[in-house]
Amino acid sequence: MEFNNNIPIYIQVMHKIKQDIVTGKLKPGGKMPSSREYSSQLGINFNTVARVYKEMEMEDLVFTKRGLGTFITESTEKIESIRYDMAKELIYNFINGMEQIGYKKDDMLNFIKKANINEGNDL
Repeated sequence: MEFNNNIPIYIQVMHKIKQDIVTGKLKPGGKMPSSREYSSQLGINFNTVARVYKEMEMEDLVFTKRGLGTFITESTEKIESIRYDMAKELIYNFINGMEQIGYKKDDMLNFIKKANINEGNDL
């Protein structure tokens, strides 16, 4: 995983884990690597992974079973909520970026339709 120096690493790792959860790479109820294992895989500090797990536990995205490890939530509602929030953020960033280059909302919709048609898809 390559990291952006402008965003805290724990935020980037959390985003990657969320992305892996909503895309099904990480399964509901699945066991996460230990903090030591994961920090070694990512080449980051053990305490950063511990913080990631703690933050994600506060968001009810993972839970810890004492002596067994950290597990991904089994709540499909929570996973759909994460997915919705991630989609909303992408759309917000898209709209914001398009407005910065002078697109109005109707122009954006036309742009999306045109791009989608060019891809061979119908909206």
